[in-house]
Amino acid sequence: MSVDKGTRRISVFDTTLRDGEQAPGNAMTPEEKLDIALRIEALGVDRVEAGFPAASPRDFEATRLISKSVTNAQFVTFCRAVRGDVEAAVEAGGTANHQVETVTVGSDIHLEYKRGITRKEAVEEIVDVVEFAKSFGVEEVAVAIEDATRGADEHLRNVSEAVVEAGASCIVVPDTVGALVPGQYGELIAKFREWVPGVRISTHCHDDFGLSLGNALAGMEAGADEIQVTLGGIGERAGNTPLEQLAAVLAYKSDYYGVHSDIDLAGIHDAYTRLREIIKLEEPRNKPIVGAYAFGTTAGIHQQGLLRNPETYEYVRPGVFGRETTILIGRHSGRAVLRHLLDQIGVEVDEKQLEQLYETHIAERPGSDCEDLSVVRDRLERELADWPRKAR
Repeated sequence: MSVDKGTRRISVFDTTLRDGEQAPGNAMTPEEKLDIALRIEALGVDRVEAGFPAASPRDFEATRLISKSVTNAQFVTFCRAVRGDVEAAVEAGGTANHQVETVTVGSDIHLEYKRGITRKEAVEEIVDVVEFAKSFGVEEVAVAIEDATRGADEHLRNVSEAVVEAGASCIVVPDTVGALVPGQYGELIAKFREWVPGVRISTHCHDDFGLSLGNALAGMEAGADEIQVTLGGIGERAGNTPLEQLAAVLAYKSDYYGVHSDIDLAGIHDAYTRLREIIKLEEPRNKPIVGAYAFGTTAGIHQQGLLRNPETYEYVRPGVFGRETTILIGRHSGRAVLRHLLDQIGVEVDEKQLEQLYETHIAERPGSDCEDLSVVRDRLERELADWPRKAR
């Protein structure tokens, strides 16, 4: 697999430590957040969101630690459209290598029921905060238009044009409640691309329909320059666009999309494993790329193909992601894998003996019982110690 680095490069913004951490059960200490921040930075992301410094002393301290430690990625702080939030962010992280991401209101339902302000007031307050943040000399100011996917075009355009004129260098388009499907989200990103040409457009997609990755890719096709992700897809409710899935698609489908990223695929699983340890997240079985059995099988037909040529059932190759093929023996396994094990230990069997071993070691297993190849091989070797061996 080769990636054409002559294609358009997509920026990757990681919000594991902000949106991911704020979901139930995912809280981390400042030191743990620093650990994950450095691992995520090492994967090659462009921006690491440290957290929301004004929200708590822990987020403030995490921002302080991360701002002093990341060097290859830009660190980001999250702020409401409140001057005090910006002051806390700058106090925690300084101005160098710092992007302040401040959030405004995109939909009428949020304007009325969450904030109780008008569209005009929303535009005025976010412009004030962008100008205030710029006055400190922070490297960049981004504006996230919360619930943009349920907002009216007129308001979204007014906000975008106003904040860019005030000095914002990036517009984030959140599908805050996971309301859109890819075609709709792509159309919305195309509008922003037309409204604010030359400004970085960033996606932020939630997974309520299971479409966060699809929406992010549609946004990218429509002209988005950056995709916001979390490691393992953790985040509010059903989560966010998963870093590992995005990286895999951009690597394998670089030619199709005409884009690439610089994410280190081989390091993703280790980083995700460490994150799971910290937040005590149970290992998922079937999650793409990082799931326990993402590259595992007990099915006889699949095993027969994998043993002959892994490409038969592995388009996405485990070694690319620092993982291995896992062939497990279960009641759906077949005789081919049993022959493979017998060949490994050098035991001669006829068809009748093979059938007897198949009945004992495979067919009679409980439905959920499965074992690693090496375990079954060792057991066979002990049980068949007196059986004739093939000539070496």
